[in-house]
Amino acid sequence: MRTHAQAVVIGGGLIGCSILYHLAKFGWSDVVLLERDELTSGSTWHAAANIHGLHDSTNISRLQHYTMALYKELETETGQGCGIFQPGSLYLAQTEAREHQLRLQEAKARRYKMNFYEVDRNEAERLHPLVNFDGIRCIMYEPEGGNVDPSGVTAAYAAGARQRGAEIHRFTPITATEAQPDGSWIVRTPKGDIRTQWVINAAGLWGREVAAMAGLQLPLIPTEHQYFVTETIPEIAAMGRRLPSVADRDGEYYLRQEGLGLLIGAYERNMKFWAEEGTPLDFGHELFPDDLDRIEDNMVRAIARVPAAGTAGVKRVINGPMIWSPDSAVLFGPVPELQNYFCCNGIIPGFSQSGGMGKLAAEWMIEGEPSLDMFAWDMARFGHWAGKAFTKARVQDQYSHRFKIHFPNEERAAGRPVRTRPAYDMQKQMGAVFGLNFGWEHPLWFAAEGEPREETIGFTRQNWWEPVGREARMLREHAGIIDVSNFAKYEVKGSGAEAWLNALFANRMPTEIGRSCLTPLIGKRGGIAGDFTVTKLADDEFRVFGSGMAERFHQRFFKAVPLPEGTIFRSRTEELAGFNVAGPKSRELLQRLTNADLSTEAFPFMRSRQITVGGVDVVALRVSFTGDLGWELYCPAASQVELYGALLKAGSEIGAGPVGSRALMSLRVEKGYGSWSREYSPEYWPQEVKFDRLVKMDKGEFLNRDAYAAIADRPARDELIMLSIDAKDADATGGEPIFLPDGTPIGQVSSGAYGYFVEQSLALGYVKAGSAKAGDAVTVAILGRPHDAVLLSEPPFDPEGKRLRA
Repeated sequence: MRTHAQAVVIGGGLIGCSILYHLAKFGWSDVVLLERDELTSGSTWHAAANIHGLHDSTNISRLQHYTMALYKELETETGQGCGIFQPGSLYLAQTEAREHQLRLQEAKARRYKMNFYEVDRNEAERLHPLVNFDGIRCIMYEPEGGNVDPSGVTAAYAAGARQRGAEIHRFTPITATEAQPDGSWIVRTPKGDIRTQWVINAAGLWGREVAAMAGLQLPLIPTEHQYFVTETIPEIAAMGRRLPSVADRDGEYYLRQEGLGLLIGAYERNMKFWAEEGTPLDFGHELFPDDLDRIEDNMVRAIARVPAAGTAGVKRVINGPMIWSPDSAVLFGPVPELQNYFCCNGIIPGFSQSGGMGKLAAEWMIEGEPSLDMFAWDMARFGHWAGKAFTKARVQDQYSHRFKIHFPNEERAAGRPVRTRPAYDMQKQMGAVFGLNFGWEHPLWFAAEGEPREETIGFTRQNWWEPVGREARMLREHAGIIDVSNFAKYEVKGSGAEAWLNALFANRMPTEIGRSCLTPLIGKRGGIAGDFTVTKLADDEFRVFGSGMAERFHQRFFKAVPLPEGTIFRSRTEELAGFNVAGPKSRELLQRLTNADLSTEAFPFMRSRQITVGGVDVVALRVSFTGDLGWELYCPAASQVELYGALLKAGSEIGAGPVGSRALMSLRVEKGYGSWSREYSPEYWPQEVKFDRLVKMDKGEFLNRDAYAAIADRPARDELIMLSIDAKDADATGGEPIFLPDGTPIGQVSSGAYGYFVEQSLALGYVKAGSAKAGDAVTVAILGRPHDAVLLSEPPFDPEGKRLRA
């Protein structure tokens, strides 16, 4: 066994072998995989191994299609069969909401030239004559859908990796992973130790145990999961061809052909956890006792849809473990708090995603960044707050509602609240309906007396649409008070503070006390890794504000620039609370509570001062994400209730009141302001988001300056645009494709909302450079159906910024 390696992959299941294969394929031949037992032990060997390209996330759909195509290439490359069956998949909609979901995904398929389209009942019955299509509103067909052989695919990845020089050692358990001062690791095993630059935790059911060796706690928990295979069904035996799989997610089961029978699986409401305190080290290829009574309701629905399934006996039952994250998506990427430690844990649809995960993992480690923005998978989306109780509650919700639609703006209650600030109870009494942001509860909107405090969910406008409009109009006409405590807040102090910030960010840092600037953070490929506001509070002190949900994500970038001696950098997000007071009367509101001069001459736009408001000392910034006149006020969390009470009391005297984040979304879209993870992403270059003016190449070195220099003179591939849409009962929310009138796909929506003040349904989005210009007509696939839209030349609200600077 080697004593040194570029990377050591821990875990010989499907994902570990895929990562090993892709590392070798991308040029790292000095890589090793260590497996405690036999390859495919744990969850891989007993998986149903269905493959499909369908996913609500466009990037995940792209990766799933990559994976499906890769299996045939693997067979050709290695000579190892993957047991590929692709008779297609039928997707059924019993409800209007499911129809909206499928039609939207069909529109996305047209956008990316993916093979997924609607068929009528006659064609569906020809494809699968055993299905009873009564009660089905819409049927989509994916010709490449199907399944593969779990052991065959894993063996093919392993063979491909070995052919490129990688080593695989079975029956080699890990006893320790020890971080070294130079960033490398020593991986200890009974067969010897390996010093490696990268440790990759792909340990599946044992991901928690392997992580603990590095002092890391992962939010994962296993459950039992069952499917069964029937005896031979005569109608299938006589068919002479393989039948497509059936995705009847409203029925909460999945079904496909297996041999000459059917495989039927379910995610039952009465789910069952397993190994909550740790996966047994001697577990391998075992299964749990059958417990079909738990999935009886699901089975009854499956048999009603395919009556032939009820005529056959049960040939075998598979009841095995799966390990889940709180949102059922993979925990993926380098651990921000550790150096060169990569996680890929908690994968559920592994056979649809294994190739894409392996490819992205290899890109991330070898090239420094994946080619696609996969924040939805990034392990940094969870923090220390995602403990055992939260994880268990969320996994129970995810498993028992596996096939439930994730609606736009939906906020699930399981496991909450986790993190609250002092004003939480006060806001709750005021009628706040809360959302979750990086563990924090924050007000989405405020219900008035007599209005329901629970929101409905769906693709169309819901019960919160009118209350949110009330808040947005109140702010635009008078003023509003928005809790912005969720913004990430950082402090940089010391003689090297300015130099460090200049070495980190692309813009030139303010040199005058009280000055502020907006600045992008540049990624490894030259894209926008983040957007921040920086203000100078003293000669050697700065405050930095950024996206709250990206706080752990951004740690990787902050750590990449060494701090000068005597300089400190720390997060103050938990210590500080904040409010944005905005609107045409915001100055009048605040002036009632402070002796500070808030006039434009004394307190211009993009300036900051330390003042007292309502008896509370605050850092005040003359900025507002609403695009209106406004200030952001930051105070110690212990003073949040006092400050909030003073603001609300003063506001009530001038027609102002509390405003939630849903209204903030509408207000910032009216103004054309972009947002992290929607408009701003490592996938997009500064010149594509109109941030190139904020990149100061003449200021000296800054993080990933060379990456930006390599693309700075290239023309934009995509252009950030704004749309006004003819929409009556539903608005764009993000991800909807944009087409020319002739049906040519040119882009997609990144953010959408109804602009209550300008009375238009609006969207921000990206279109292929040169494909359309201001004034051009396009269509947007809201609810999967074309809605007429026009490209705007400027934001409909205050395009010249007069109110912002008043």
